[in-house]
Amino acid sequence: MDSAEYERKIASRFAAFDQDGNGYIDREDFSGAAARLLAEFSTTPRCDKGQALYNGAEAFWQGMAGIADVDGDQRVSRQEFVTGAVKRLRDNPERFAEIARPFLSAVIALADTDGQGMTPAAAERVLRVLGVGTEVTAQVAAALDTDGDGRIGEDEVLRAFASYYVTPEQP
Repeated sequence: MDSAEYERKIASRFAAFDQDGNGYIDREDFSGAAARLLAEFSTTPRCDKGQALYNGAEAFWQGMAGIADVDGDQRVSRQEFVTGAVKRLRDNPERFAEIARPFLSAVIALADTDGQGMTPAAAERVLRVLGVGTEVTAQVAAALDTDGDGRIGEDEVLRAFASYYVTPEQP
């Protein structure tokens, strides 16, 4: 994938983070996503899972801002996102997954109702809450279960998350 193609791909990922559609990624996008996930799974913010999710969202925001908020205004524009992602993540997509790990781990714990991992059905719920189109949630959730055991673990989610940023778009 050439540099221009990669930049276009990363720019298309911006919308997934700009949860409120205001043209910027900011702390509220992450805390808002956490709040919607807690509501979806009928979990209170003050319980352990709720606190872990909010803490993970904050850690993810801080990592994102550290990579991309060039002007220090506590929000990441589309151009900052493209520039930050291209410069810092192209050669090391696992770094972005590591930044997201606390949030993703907390999401898995929230959606794991029996302590054996997140099911594809729970992953579908998470994906819908995070704005993934309903026409692809089942396919994406099933693809996350790479070992076919019916459960989606942290390593599977982290690999998929990192891959999402370096795999060319399908026509």
